[in-house]
Amino acid sequence: MKHIEIPGLRNGVSRLIMGSDYFMPEVYDLVRKNLDAFAAIGGNTIDTAFIYREGRSEQAIGMWVEERGNRSEINLWTKGAHPNKDGKRVNRAAIQEELSISLERLRTDYVDLYALHRDDTDVPVGEILEILNEQVEAGRILAFGASNWTWQRLAEAQSYAESHGLRGFSFSSPNLALAKAKEAYWDGCISVDEETLQWHGQSKLPIFSWSSQARGFFTGRFTRDDHSDADLVRVFYNDENWERYDRAQELAKQKGVSIIQIALAYVLNQSFGTAAIIGPQNEAELLSCRDAETISLTDEEVKWLDLKA
Repeated sequence: MKHIEIPGLRNGVSRLIMGSDYFMPEVYDLVRKNLDAFAAIGGNTIDTAFIYREGRSEQAIGMWVEERGNRSEINLWTKGAHPNKDGKRVNRAAIQEELSISLERLRTDYVDLYALHRDDTDVPVGEILEILNEQVEAGRILAFGASNWTWQRLAEAQSYAESHGLRGFSFSSPNLALAKAKEAYWDGCISVDEETLQWHGQSKLPIFSWSSQARGFFTGRFTRDDHSDADLVRVFYNDENWERYDRAQELAKQKGVSIIQIALAYVLNQSFGTAAIIGPQNEAELLSCRDAETISLTDEEVKWLDLKA
């Protein structure tokens, strides 16, 4: 599997990143099975967050890494500073508190990747970068990024880091998928639009995409007339996305692969580094993602899928 090199990391980031929103100690046998299979195909990066399953996702991952004794081979990526019932959390005290708890759950003294789960535009980017650089200097994180930040805030942060001799963001994690979101799937979430895509193409800041397969839009389980999934209809159902679906279906037939594999290949064949967070819960789904990672698309095919050609 190909990797994306991130400054400060001991291992490159595998282009398929294992999502863990269903991980819990209560289903540890499933967690172990799926993480073992993920590692067997060359995956080395696991995505989690302070809030996933109220911390049980991090706990399950920590159990697996400790049991397998493979900490030096695995990139652990957690996220913090998500708003809670008391309000926004992008501040020094909250980040310090949550990261300490995350490290304990993960049974490690550092994470390879850390991301702010949300932005708080009331906090200057300089202040945020100072906080994150402190954690790097303390050895608690090796590299950091931003989840659900606009490209404008990312650009402002990168400019500040460069002018102040600080480490900047090493990656961004919005939703990037062939189907374009009409509105946010969850409050505060950012999906890649054309301006965002152009900025990443110019800056070359990698994207680690969540919902990279558009919440199942390309699985074939849904049709234009099937409105059984209200959230999918709300976010992805429109004429343009169904045209993208039709084009993915046509290209899949030409290449002898599935529609959802073409949709994943679209994410992984951008003009800059991209990785996709995946959530397979069985071997067939994992192997489908593995095979999709090897599909090469030309620039013209990527544009055509996205209705630009």
